[in-house]
Amino acid sequence: MSEEKLLKTINPTNGKNLKEYKMMTAQEMNDAVKSCHEAFLKWKSKSAEKRAQIIANIGKKLDEHKDELVKLMTEEMGKLLKQGEQEVELCSAICDYTAKNGPDSLKDEERDLPEGGKGYITYSPIGVIYGIQPWNFPTYQVVRYSIANLMAGNGVLLKHAESVTGSALLLEKIYQEAGLPENLFKVLLISHDQSDKVIEHELVRGVTLTGSPDAGKIIGKKAGENLKKSVLELGSNDAYIVLEDADIDLAVKTCVQGRIYNNGETCVAAKRFIVVDKVYDQFKDAFVEQMSNIKAGDPTSEESDMGPMARKDLREQLHEQVEKSVEKGAEILCGGKLPEGDGYFYPATVLDNLKPGMPAYDDELFGPVASLIKAKDADDAMKIANSSRFGLGGGIFSKDEEKARELAQNHFDTGMVFINSFGLAKPNMPFGGVKDSGYGREHGTFGLHEFVNVKAVMLA
Repeated sequence: MSEEKLLKTINPTNGKNLKEYKMMTAQEMNDAVKSCHEAFLKWKSKSAEKRAQIIANIGKKLDEHKDELVKLMTEEMGKLLKQGEQEVELCSAICDYTAKNGPDSLKDEERDLPEGGKGYITYSPIGVIYGIQPWNFPTYQVVRYSIANLMAGNGVLLKHAESVTGSALLLEKIYQEAGLPENLFKVLLISHDQSDKVIEHELVRGVTLTGSPDAGKIIGKKAGENLKKSVLELGSNDAYIVLEDADIDLAVKTCVQGRIYNNGETCVAAKRFIVVDKVYDQFKDAFVEQMSNIKAGDPTSEESDMGPMARKDLREQLHEQVEKSVEKGAEILCGGKLPEGDGYFYPATVLDNLKPGMPAYDDELFGPVASLIKAKDADDAMKIANSSRFGLGGGIFSKDEEKARELAQNHFDTGMVFINSFGLAKPNMPFGGVKDSGYGREHGTFGLHEFVNVKAVMLA
């Protein structure tokens, strides 16, 4: 008799087991895909306005379940309660924006044909879209792709990270409570091997992943082999450039927040801090002082600035990256030591004297570790920023906003740039990157058009 396979969730604040969930058999998984497709066949015939009503209602239900969701996210991945509240509020805003703007974005467009006659462009839903999502924003990562695709008329499957299985199932319940047809949004409790079978399934028409570049290469290849479109958001090593004319107090405060937000576990977090020579020491001294005062502790306590890292292996990997950087000549200015006691805590850490070839210079550090890099001037800073193989987000600090905007628009090789600020997602702005940070866009009207059939209909 084969052993029952289970998914497990663990509270990173104390390392204790939370819950176990039975994994789906191959038959249960296939049945879920088929039932999602059958629900899609009915859903696609509903008007965009009817879909929008249910999308808006999902936003309301997220608000109603906010306390429950926030508590569960904190238990499963260690997020501060107040940041969990911000996450759910963002998700409700995404639902509201999509409901208000989705119908117009999906309307047919009319064209006059060159030789006479009329052309019509229709944005038709294509079918079941499969999302593979990470643990760091348990609600937002799901809402980001699912709401756009449901609005577009597609069905949605979700394979969430094992460590936030409870959050995934709660979202499925919330979507159904909001009036979404049964089986149209389905959570798959499956393994990586089973996940490959979902990508190959004839009823699955598109694949979206948020994860590491290595995962992106695997999923992108698997989708390509099966001639299915994919959208990949693969993390980054975001550079925040501090220019000579920056407001240093603002830059320091913002960069600290940008590094430690969500316990430092954010793909679009501030990670590399590239500071021009003339203000380098001034920035460094203030930055290290503020990072040294960051308190990692119980995420349910208002006194904590950060919670724990989400998993033990993630903390070990981060610490190994710090140690390897130090072995190659990096200097620890604060933090950098594994704390004793329960939970997967890691201190706010600043590294200096960084060079290419060090993990802290080249790679993504997915935790509260900041990399300080000195640049000669603005041109050198931009050159260093763009030398990364990643290109998700970045930031520029300068009192000359026009100059900063010109640098952002014409020189920064990333999908997003924040000027004199640190930002996460905005419902009406595109989210996504270039280079090893992936391809495709989410949010705004851009996500609505990723998985549709842009169909040309021509009348003589």
